[in-house]
Amino acid sequence: MQTRIEKIVNVLDKNKAESIEVFDLREKNYFVDYAIIASSLGTKHTLALLDYLKKDLKPAEKFNNVDESGDWIVVDLGDILIHIMTPEFRIKYDMENFLSELAAKKETL
Repeated sequence: MQTRIEKIVNVLDKNKAESIEVFDLREKNYFVDYAIIASSLGTKHTLALLDYLKKDLKPAEKFNNVDESGDWIVVDLGDILIHIMTPEFRIKYDMENFLSELAAKKETL
């Protein structure tokens, strides 16, 4: 799993994605084990980052679903969710705060 995460982060990083964050959500009662958030430089860059991911990760990774808009793309790899957002959308939706709180949350029975 760690190798997969590193490969995704490397693809995003080498193609100029910014503020890449990885959230370990295993055992947090969330629908994926990991979430990755990255900022693009703008709408066209968001779409370009998706193309780089597809080119560099396929066929090893199965893209279950891709929800595309120019400002926010979500890639579902089954156990990993990748969010690529313009800086404006990243601030507006504050996914880091949500995922950080979820990752830090202690499980209660």
